[in-house]
Amino acid sequence: QVQLVESGGGLVQAGGSLKLSCAASGRTFSSSTMGWFRQAPGKEREFVAYITWSGTTTNYAASVKGRFTISRDNAKNTVYLQMNSLKPEDTAVYYCAAGAPLLLVKGTPTNWGQGTQDTVSS
Repeated sequence: QVQLVESGGGLVQAGGSLKLSCAASGRTFSSSTMGWFRQAPGKEREFVAYITWSGTTTNYAASVKGRFTISRDNAKNTVYLQMNSLKPEDTAVYYCAAGAPLLLVKGTPTNWGQGTQDTVSS
């Protein structure tokens, strides 16, 4: 089991940047694929990105590719999401998640964080 706690959310103007962090506890973090999801008001939760345990493979949703970067530091049990060139449509609650890559892409990870709110003003 992996317990996940997100931080770093907030309010930013369009075109700005935010960096989210997800601190994980549990012995299996370093061997877990980690991901980020988001849920905008009135919409379903959607996949944003994942990174494999070694950090060598990443995958992004088309809507964020080229603007967002996922990374991890296994020594700190932390995964990050650097978000640049933010748009109002990026406003959402962002969730950290852990699970196999296929489960992450399908939206059914093994573990979820509690979420952090990001708001992008126009």
